[in-house]
Amino acid sequence: MKRRSLLIAACVFAAVLLSSCLPGDGKNTPADPAGFLSGFWHGVVAPVSLVVQIFKPEIRVYEVANTGFWYDLGFWLALSGGAGGGAAAAGRRRRYRA
Repeated sequence: MKRRSLLIAACVFAAVLLSSCLPGDGKNTPADPAGFLSGFWHGVVAPVSLVVQIFKPEIRVYEVANTGFWYDLGFWLALSGGAGGGAAAAGRRRRYRA
């Protein structure tokens, strides 16, 4: 029972931590646009952003106030890394012949 409570607390903490730096939260402005690292982080938390956007419309999946190419590069590297990692691991598994 104690282990389950600890797991639930850890999940809640992780959700709050992830949602603290979502695109559209007002931290980035045209005077201080999001750069490469912000783009990478926003790509990592994109699935969380998508769910949070249902309840808070000001939160976006993609930061509008960004530096352009460098933000886009970080965003797409994070997205493709999440998708490509599983495909790369699946390609390495052993295939048994019957």
